[in-house]
Amino acid sequence: EVRQYFCKIIKEDEDVSVGVAAIRTLLEIIKHSKSETVQELEANLKDAISQMKNSNYTVAAINSGCELFLRFITLASLDTRDFDECKKIMMDRGHLFIKKLDDSRGKIVKLASNFIGDGSRILTHSRSRVVLQTLRKAHKQNKRFEVFVTISAPDNIGTRMCKDLEAEGIPCTLILDSAIGYIMEQVDFIMVGTEGVVESGGIVNKVGTNTMAVCAKEMNKPFYVLTESFKFSRLFPLDQQDLPEEYKYTSEVRKSCDLRKIHPLVDYTPPSYITLLFTDLGILTPSAVSDELIKLYL
Repeated sequence: EVRQYFCKIIKEDEDVSVGVAAIRTLLEIIKHSKSETVQELEANLKDAISQMKNSNYTVAAINSGCELFLRFITLASLDTRDFDECKKIMMDRGHLFIKKLDDSRGKIVKLASNFIGDGSRILTHSRSRVVLQTLRKAHKQNKRFEVFVTISAPDNIGTRMCKDLEAEGIPCTLILDSAIGYIMEQVDFIMVGTEGVVESGGIVNKVGTNTMAVCAKEMNKPFYVLTESFKFSRLFPLDQQDLPEEYKYTSEVRKSCDLRKIHPLVDYTPPSYITLLFTDLGILTPSAVSDELIKLYL
């Protein structure tokens, strides 16, 4: 039932991120829970998180979002000894948390759209909802710019991103993933979303992002990341192999395939390749992420 509800949210609202859908699912569990103690409720929530992680969606945003959500609401147990009152406080804090998430994308869009000027030529990868909204806002401000979008294999989601932009009247060109190096000298900057931001200030995102970032660094092109702070994760990968397998492959693939022969869903982009992160907390350098993580979990 948990997985069904979680997947239903994503299918019914294409603008909702996987992380937000996971948090909404946890809030629904708290609402209908028949648990009689805080410990029992927390155990049910952790079990629900495990079930969602075993769905065929990327785990990075589920992990970071749910971890921060649990931290935010379960502190309620320190405020009262009465379980019913505690549950009410959890629900109130949960709704407040969701409201903050709903507002966060708007803050990012406002910040990032100011960096798009007339005549800009932008390269993006995959289909980030926050990047799409940023480009839409800049277009509504009557700014003239052009966007290059990678096809983003293996699911070719970039094709949909390109159609979304063209539907808004934004000039857009679809390019092969392998054409990144060719097109890089023609663009002014790169703008991507992310599945997760790790402690070092690096990001976990759709496979191919690291290749784009390395190429951008070599050609001195700014590499901008647009992300909500709930995607900040207490993870510190050292390289690609250091990323957890649950981040790189779906549960079905992990159970039934030889992972050495399967392409990963995501890759890790080190902080040295990232220029700035546009977040609901403000515009950050990669080195500032660890400080913000400490504040989030205080």
